[in-house]
Amino acid sequence: MKSLTPLILLSLTVTLFAAETPRREKPNILWLVAEDMSPHFGCYGEKVIQTPNVDRLAREGTLFERAFTTGPICSPARSALITGMYQTSIGAQNHRSGVGREKIHLAPGVELVPRLFQAAGYYTANGGYYPAQRKGKTDYNFEFDPHVYDGTDWSGRKPGQAFFAQIQLLGGKTRDLPAELAKARQQLGDSTPTEKLPLPPYYPRTPGVLEDWAATLDAVRITDRQIGEILARLEKEGILEQTIVCFISDHGVSHARGKQFLYDEGTHIPFVMRGPGLAPGQRRKDLIEQIDLAAMSLALAGIPRPALMQARNALASDYRPREAVFSARDRADETVDHIRSVRTERFKYIRNFLPLRPHLQPNAYKDHKPGVIAVRAAEAAGQLDDVQRLLFAPTRAPEELYELAADPWEIRNLAADPAHAATLRQLRSRLDRWMEQTDDHGRTPESESSYDSDMAVYVGRKANPELQKNIALMKQWAREGK
Repeated sequence: MKSLTPLILLSLTVTLFAAETPRREKPNILWLVAEDMSPHFGCYGEKVIQTPNVDRLAREGTLFERAFTTGPICSPARSALITGMYQTSIGAQNHRSGVGREKIHLAPGVELVPRLFQAAGYYTANGGYYPAQRKGKTDYNFEFDPHVYDGTDWSGRKPGQAFFAQIQLLGGKTRDLPAELAKARQQLGDSTPTEKLPLPPYYPRTPGVLEDWAATLDAVRITDRQIGEILARLEKEGILEQTIVCFISDHGVSHARGKQFLYDEGTHIPFVMRGPGLAPGQRRKDLIEQIDLAAMSLALAGIPRPALMQARNALASDYRPREAVFSARDRADETVDHIRSVRTERFKYIRNFLPLRPHLQPNAYKDHKPGVIAVRAAEAAGQLDDVQRLLFAPTRAPEELYELAADPWEIRNLAADPAHAATLRQLRSRLDRWMEQTDDHGRTPESESSYDSDMAVYVGRKANPELQKNIALMKQWAREGK
C-alpha cells in the first residue's frame, strides 16, 4: 500500500470555505471535458476554422484567456480536477499509477467534487458523448467509490432535482483514430485544407505534419459541433438558463512538444463558462489553473469547499488573482520523467530534474501518434532546422527560462543569460517554495516496487515488445544515474 504523507497546509492558498454566490435555487452544473485539446477556437483567436458553439459560450459567458492545466497528461490532470488538488499533493502525479498491486488512497479530508455535490442533494452523472460509451472516462490514479456518480446522464434524476454532470468528449483523440476521424469529416462535410496552415516554428512543414495539424483542427470542429448538440438538448429540455455550462480540456494537444511537456502547447487549455451568475461577454486575462473549476463550481452551487482544497474560486468578489500557475510532469506510462514549471504573466521557468535524458524519450503510447511519427520522419530525412532539432537533443538543459511576450513559442532559453539572472533566481525560489508548501510527492522518486507493480499490468494488457524494451531502458538509465 502506498502511504501518503500529510498535506502541508498553506494559509494563503487554503481556506475553510469558498466565497459563495447567494442563489435562490440550485443551478445545474455541467462540465464538458475534452481530451487532448489546446485553445484552437475562434474565441481564442483561431482563424483557420470556425467554432460557433464554443464562441457562443464565450459570448454569453466568461472566457479565461490564460488557463493552464496542472498536469499535461490525462490521469494526473483528471485526478487533480476532480479533487481540486494538485496531483503532486495527493500522490497521483504518475500517469496510470495505482493500477497494480500497490494502490493509492486519498488522505483524509481530500474529497471528490461529485461526492460534495451528492451531499448537497445533487444528482451526479458522468457519461460519454458517444452512445456506445455508457460510462464517462474517470482515469483517476487513486481508489475511489464509483457510487460518487449516480448515473451516466442527468435524465436519471428525480423531477426538479439539480444535477452535477460531466460529459467526456473524445476531443483531440479523434484525430488518432482513423475511423472516428473519417466519421467526423463525413459529418462535417469536408476536411481542413493543409495548404495555408500556420505552424509553430518548432514543427517542419512536411506533408505528414501538415496533415496531422489539419486533423487536429477537424477534431476541434467536430468537438464544437458536439457542444452545439448538447446546448440544443439543454434548450429543448428548457433547462439551459438554469444550467452553468463549463467547457474545458484535460490538457493540451498531443503533439511532439505538447502533451506530456510543460510548454504552453501542453498546458494551455480552453476554459469557458456560461450560465446563471456569470456575466456575459467577460474575457479574463488573469492566470488560473484547471483545478480552479472545482472551487468555482462548488461556489456557484453554494456548497462549501473542503479545508484542504487548493483550488481557488476565481469568481469570488474578494478573489486575489494568482501571480503564477504551476504544472508538473512525472512518469507517463512506462516512461520515467520529472519536470516542474512555474509560469507568471511574463516568464516561464521549467526545471528538468533528469536532464541527461533526451527530450523525446521512448514512449510506446506517444511514439505511435501521427504527429510524432511525422516529426521523427522529418528528422530522419534531414528536413529540420536548428530550432526543430531541439526536440531531438540527446540531453536537456537543467533549467529553462522563457520571456513569453517576446518568445511565445518558448524556443530561446534565457537561463544562462546574465541579463535574466535575477528572474531565474526568483522563479527558481518560487518553484522550490511551491514544491515544499504543497507537499510535492514527486520529490521522492517512485520506488522500483511501485513501478514494477504498474508495469506488470501494462505488459499483461499489451503484449508489446516495444513496451518491454522501454521498461528495460528506463531501469538501465536509472542504474546509470540518468
